[in-house]
Amino acid sequence: MTAPADENDVIIQLDDMDACRACGEQSVLKASFTQTWTNKRGEAMSGLCEAVLCPECERGTPAADELLALFAVDETLGINNIETFGGLVAAWVESVRHQRVDEARLTEEHEQWSGEL
Repeated sequence: MTAPADENDVIIQLDDMDACRACGEQSVLKASFTQTWTNKRGEAMSGLCEAVLCPECERGTPAADELLALFAVDETLGINNIETFGGLVAAWVESVRHQRVDEARLTEEHEQWSGEL
């Protein structure tokens, strides 16, 4: 994986996409970007994040729905839609950057899978 040059760069992959890790559906695109957050000690943290646009898992989120709609009408992303594509990808990545972990769900899954061996 190639890392973005700075925190404002996003690397987009559109070919040779893997299946979504959550549901197995074919992903449409992958975005790699720098993510920053504050840990529980109040320290600033930074790392590389990857997000996939999955037609199943992302359905229902406005930014993803708009991007998926573009792929539905222009599967090859013709030159006429490049500017639109750029804006929609930027909006989707920004929405992904603001997603946070559902602590209750994480705790529930941890308890479910942390049984005795």
